[in-house]
Amino acid sequence: MRQTVQGKAMGLLNAEEGMFRLARYVPAPDLSFFIEHFWIVAWDLRGRDPYLQENLPYPSVHVVIEPGRSGVFGVTTGKFARWLEGKSGAFGIKFRPGGFYPLLGSPVAALTDRVLPLDAVFGDEGRAFEAAVLALDGDEARIEEAETFLRERLPAPDAAISEVNRIVNCIVEDRALTKVEDLAARLGLSKRALQRWFHDYVGVSPKWVIKRYRLYEAAELAASEHRVNWARLAQDLGYFDQAHFIKDFKAMVGKTPADYASARGSL
Repeated sequence: MRQTVQGKAMGLLNAEEGMFRLARYVPAPDLSFFIEHFWIVAWDLRGRDPYLQENLPYPSVHVVIEPGRSGVFGVTTGKFARWLEGKSGAFGIKFRPGGFYPLLGSPVAALTDRVLPLDAVFGDEGRAFEAAVLALDGDEARIEEAETFLRERLPAPDAAISEVNRIVNCIVEDRALTKVEDLAARLGLSKRALQRWFHDYVGVSPKWVIKRYRLYEAAELAASEHRVNWARLAQDLGYFDQAHFIKDFKAMVGKTPADYASARGSL
């Protein structure tokens, strides 16, 4: 049986139970150095109003297969929003930060905030892959088709991908890291070298990645049932004052932290 990804998916905003099914699966070991996981979303809202699902994307490139919407999705720097209606679903491949670089062969920053058709990256074989996945039923069958497609294009292991992911994991695990200068010093790298790596391999700046993961934490706290000291949280996340934190949170989520917490409590 295919191993599923454990733990809660971060970044989902206003997710209402029962509106869709989300499943995440671990890739085969030979693909795991550049693939983080496969994901499948399915919904059946026939006879119901359309549902708006929003999320804060990760610093990852995704290959998505969906009727009429397939493509290579670069990192989205803002909030991603999608109306779900009728009965449908999507199959996705989430690449590790930097993991799409060997397949693209050029700086991933060119994909940021863009969606490319599959054939723009994979040629005619991209369209054939899309048709093959859409013709299959079941999570396992689609994953096997994707793994075969990826193995035929298996890039040589790139040490830079592992290093980029080590850096991203450092950002995730150490909440005290709120500045690029501190991150560079921790890693023994120059700020310029760090920025160049992220431009080429990730597609966004290290500053953006730091801020995004801190906003994940803030959104998770806002969605919890616990009372949150916003001023203290803003300070902990490296903000000069609470006003700047609220401005960034609202720009990303669409609501102030307090309003988002209130809305989550009413669901």
